[in-house]
Amino acid sequence: MSGTIDESTVIHDWNLLGDTVSPPLRSVRYVDETFRDGIQCPSVTDPPVAAKAQMIRLMSKVGVHVTDIGLPGAGPRAVADSTVLAEMIRDEKLPIEACCAARTHENDIAPIIAISQRVGIPIEVMAFLGASPIRLYAEGWDEDLLEKRTRTAVRMAKQAGLPCTFVTEDTTRSRPSTLRRLFTAAIEEGADGLAVCDTVGHATPNGVFNLIHFTKDLIRGLGTNTRIDWHGHNDRGFGLGNAITAVEAGADRVHGCVLGIGERVGNTQLDLLLVNMKLLGFHEGDLSDLAELVDLCSTSCNVPIPVSYPVFGKDAFRTGTGVHAAAVIKALDKGADWLADRVYSGVPASWFGRRQEIEVGHMAGDSNIAYWLRSRGIVATPELIAAVRTKAKAGNRVLEESEILEIVHTVAGA
Repeated sequence: MSGTIDESTVIHDWNLLGDTVSPPLRSVRYVDETFRDGIQCPSVTDPPVAAKAQMIRLMSKVGVHVTDIGLPGAGPRAVADSTVLAEMIRDEKLPIEACCAARTHENDIAPIIAISQRVGIPIEVMAFLGASPIRLYAEGWDEDLLEKRTRTAVRMAKQAGLPCTFVTEDTTRSRPSTLRRLFTAAIEEGADGLAVCDTVGHATPNGVFNLIHFTKDLIRGLGTNTRIDWHGHNDRGFGLGNAITAVEAGADRVHGCVLGIGERVGNTQLDLLLVNMKLLGFHEGDLSDLAELVDLCSTSCNVPIPVSYPVFGKDAFRTGTGVHAAAVIKALDKGADWLADRVYSGVPASWFGRRQEIEVGHMAGDSNIAYWLRSRGIVATPELIAAVRTKAKAGNRVLEESEILEIVHTVAGA
């Protein structure tokens, strides 16, 4: 029966039907920053290289195009990990590209060149430089110094035969005149891309739109096809929304971190960006391994997943409410897994390695209890349902599996 349901007859999608206030979305490329920007969070553990390798394997499965394998200029461990990960990508022929972050300084770029030459694969240099007036004031820099560093860094990477993206930190608070000068210098030296960054999470969607259109106009005026990347943080809670706005505005690649980990309150949640692009019809990859990637990031980086975290939190697809559970169960009884996955959920759990779960608690009805028992191969007799109901209604939370099984054993032994 599930194959006969026409989705348009049971869901009216206001996201797609009617007028729009934004340009159309399109498919883009995704850059993972978990092992660079993500682990800069003081509460995050830098995972062992074996965990990083497995995360990259999973990233390649879910359709991430580029992964930042580290900042080799940070020291010997960063060099060692970056080398191992580059070798793994090479040896396993993974469909994912490697990049490394670097300050616009020879001491940061030289190790990337050395690793690339040693391993034998291109590693994109992501050369970053603060550009906002507040940063210039704090550092005592001037624009002449910034342009010199920009040209030196990009030239060094390109002369080594490596792809290079020039990254302006705090772009969303930088003057247009400064950006025009630095972007022009980077493009003249052969930069493949420009990354505009909301380093402190300052931008609103309107700011994202304005900045990317400014950058597109500049590139167009220079007569090149230079790529535009968007890199956002979540300080004002706009991280995910800004990333989607960046796609609408014309960004070619969008950066993020698994679970949104990163400095302060973190970066764009790469996993939720993939989820939403999939739901919007602009990501064709299979995301059934995405839950495993999120769980691995949580355990290896020592970042607990909030129970209410969308899609991958413990409660994302759980219900203990009688009317909700009854609707899901009725859908399942129709033999329509598709319907059961959507009747009380805006996200189909099965697409992302999860499933709908029905629990038994103080707000549960008999349908919850019967479904819970049957799904575990237990005959749902009236006596057993009544006993579980009495226990559930006397409490103020969802019952643990062990508590329900204890009731099952008691009733069976009576």
